[in-house]
Amino acid sequence: MTDEERFEAGMAVRRAVLGADYVDRSMAQSGAFMAPFQRLATEWCWGEIWTRDGLDRRARSLMNLAMLTALGKPNELKLHVKGALNNGLSVEEIGEALLHATVYCGIPAGLEAFRAASEALKEAGVIPA
Repeated sequence: MTDEERFEAGMAVRRAVLGADYVDRSMAQSGAFMAPFQRLATEWCWGEIWTRDGLDRRARSLMNLAMLTALGKPNELKLHVKGALNNGLSVEEIGEALLHATVYCGIPAGLEAFRAASEALKEAGVIPA
């Protein structure tokens, strides 16, 4: 696959998982300085890894929820909670993934993850505000 094909494949997956509005807005707002990063992330993360056959998108979403909890990245976690919903995970499955991550990452990381996920789930209208 060429770099351009990888980028286009990555954009398709990125839009499907995160939502076209979010992705298009991120790309449009990136500016000259951020454009190389956006391209790299789209080619490498979304075009090279998310398009592989070894795991389905649900599994990749579960992994992202756990890793982002471990890293303490609530803004990215919120984004990937919405992606997990787009990839077919239920609210219950998202909660179970965060509970599992809490045991291994610790209560502070789990609490931050649950707060971020709760905000994202409320924004998505799948749990009461």
